[in-house]
Amino acid sequence: MDDHYLIKRSFDFNIAGVDEAGRGPLAGPVVAAAVILDPARPIDGLADSKKLSESKRDSLCKIIKEVALGWAVAEASVEEIDELNILQATLLAMQRAINGLPVRPDEVLIDGNQLPDLSMPAQAIVKGDSKVKSISAASILAKVERDKIMYDYHNKYPDFSFHLHKAYGTKQHLAEIERFGYLSVHRRSFNPVKTMISRLGMK
Repeated sequence: MDDHYLIKRSFDFNIAGVDEAGRGPLAGPVVAAAVILDPARPIDGLADSKKLSESKRDSLCKIIKEVALGWAVAEASVEEIDELNILQATLLAMQRAINGLPVRPDEVLIDGNQLPDLSMPAQAIVKGDSKVKSISAASILAKVERDKIMYDYHNKYPDFSFHLHKAYGTKQHLAEIERFGYLSVHRRSFNPVKTMISRLGMK
């Protein structure tokens, strides 16, 4: 991986990597992170967060926050997801993370093929979380933050195993909705939740 990906830059040129976590689940916000790494303080082990163990993500998260030139985490709420759709809500969360950086980036590299509305140059890079270190770092921060939200949900709603299924549409999660009903943190616009709400007569 190389943060020079598609870009000629000098070391005083701040590049922010951006990624999200939580586009696919049936509940909870979508979380985005933006990270500007310090070229003088490289971090070993950065990779797509999905390819790392939870303990490895947690340890890397702490290092990233300590040595990065700047980082920010933001989210778009369940209500915003249902109102805007998941793509637009994801772009909104990314925009918020970028705008939350303590250092204004000169260029932004975003995982995927869509760009939010930004005031600085930006590139979308498909599978960027496995190609660009700063995007990998952002993916780790976003995933760790969203997992924390899922643990909080489990504590708040102990009938639901959010700490295990992370709100994805697993058989266990769907069975929990069937048995215990629909929560305010569920995304009403997402199937099969949308269909289940209608069928079960929930509001």
